[in-house]
Amino acid sequence: MNQKTVQNSQSLINSVRQIVDKKNATRDQKLKEISELLAEKIEVFDWVGFYLVDPDADRELVLGPYVGEETDHTRIPFGKGICGQAAETNETFVVQDVSKEENYLACSVHVKAEIVVPIKKNGEFVAELDIDSHTKDSLTDEHRKVLEQICENLSILF
Repeated sequence: MNQKTVQNSQSLINSVRQIVDKKNATRDQKLKEISELLAEKIEVFDWVGFYLVDPDADRELVLGPYVGEETDHTRIPFGKGICGQAAETNETFVVQDVSKEENYLACSVHVKAEIVVPIKKNGEFVAELDIDSHTKDSLTDEHRKVLEQICENLSILF
């Protein structure tokens, strides 16, 4: 990892912290702004959004703020698809080629790669950051590290 990558990563993390710390914005406004920031700053991120644990449903995610094409997947049961797997296991999933995944829920014919990062509050899964890319094999270890750090910063929103 070169110095420029480290600086860009830190800059992105700092920008997210500034959004999280805003006083006059709701959680959803902050999540939408973070989605916009990630989609704008990282070229291979074509759809960026959040799925939140639905407190009124048994082990189900509900679509939260996002940027990108509309999706039919507004509710996802734990265990179903990559998002549901991340919710079930509380682990980050990186899929470089979604066509090779049996459990993949297709949101768009353009999606080639996906990363899903859990957001935990006090160790408990509360939401996740879901990112789709239209480019196969486009998600790097650096993307994963930065997104995991960002998601750690988001726990205070829940």
